[in-house]
Amino acid sequence: MNNTFAKDIIDGLTNEQKQLSSKYFYDDNGSRIFQEIMQMPEYYLTDSEFEILSLQAQQIVDALAFQQPFNIIELGAGDGFKTFKLLEYLVNNSVAFNYIPIDISQEAITILTQKLTKRLPELSITPKVGDYFEILKETSKSKTPSLLLFLGSNIGNYSQEDASNLLRLFNKNMNRNDKLLIGMDLKKNPITIHNAYYDEGGVTKRFNLNLLIRINREFDADFKIDDFDFYCHYNPVNGEVKSYIVSLKAQTVDIKKLGTTIEFKQNELIWTELSKKYALSEIEELSKKANFSIKKHFLDCKHYFTDSLWEKLD
Repeated sequence: MNNTFAKDIIDGLTNEQKQLSSKYFYDDNGSRIFQEIMQMPEYYLTDSEFEILSLQAQQIVDALAFQQPFNIIELGAGDGFKTFKLLEYLVNNSVAFNYIPIDISQEAITILTQKLTKRLPELSITPKVGDYFEILKETSKSKTPSLLLFLGSNIGNYSQEDASNLLRLFNKNMNRNDKLLIGMDLKKNPITIHNAYYDEGGVTKRFNLNLLIRINREFDADFKIDDFDFYCHYNPVNGEVKSYIVSLKAQTVDIKKLGTTIEFKQNELIWTELSKKYALSEIEELSKKANFSIKKHFLDCKHYFTDSLWEKLD
C-alpha cells in the first residue's frame, strides 16, 4: 500500500476544505487520459511549448552562451515529447552536451531512453530515476555547466510560496552561471483559459473523477462516480485556475482499507488542482526572489506561453 497516498487521502478528505493532491492523478489510466487532454484542440499549452522548442532551438542555444560541453538536466522528463525537438537540433548541429533526464518513474525513464536512443543514436544520455534534489546535488559537484529544464508549466501547480521555495532549492543545487529553462503559462483572454479546462468532450472531468476511481481500486472505497461532478474556476486577476470535484448529494463514502468513512454534504467540494497563469512582471519578481536573472523569454507566436531562460546569480 502507498502509505503517503493513504495519509494524504485521510488528511485531505477529513480537512474542513476537502482536498486531494493533483500529483495522484497520474496512475496508468490517468496518464492515458492526460494524453487525450494534450491532444484536445482547446488545450493550447502543449502546442505552444512545442512550437517554441521546435522553432527557437537555435536562439535558445545561442542565449545559453556556454563555451564548452554542458549538461541538459530535465526535471520530470516524462515522455520527452517536447524536449525531443531541442535535443534533435543540438545533435544535428554537433553541439557537445550530455542529456540527463530525471523522473521518479523507472517505466517512464526506460521508455524515454529506448525511444531517444532509437531516434537519436548519437545522443549522449545518462538517465536517472529518483528525487530531483539528490541527483542535482551530485551533478552540481561537477565543473560541467548545466541547463536545467523544468517545462510544461509544472511551476503553475505550486502556490506562490511553494513555487519560491522550489526555485530557491533549484538555485541552491546549481553552480554560478548555470541556466534554468522554465515553462510558464501566461495570462491571456480568460475565455481561452476557461475553454482549455472546460472542454466540450468532458475529458478534463474524466481526468479528475479518475482520482476517485483510483481510490476505489487501491483502497476498496465505494465512491459512486455518477454522484460527483467536476467544476473549475479561473480568476483572471490573480491568474489562478482552481479545479474541484463536487459531491452532487449528501452521501457517505466508506474507504475500507483505510478504516475510514467520509461524510459529504450536498455540493461540497474537493479541491484537486491549482494551475497558475503568470504575467511577465510576476515572472520577473519570482526570478529575483530565487536569486536568478532572466536572460530571455521565448514566446510562442500567440504569446500564450513562455519558456523563460534564467541564469543563477552568485
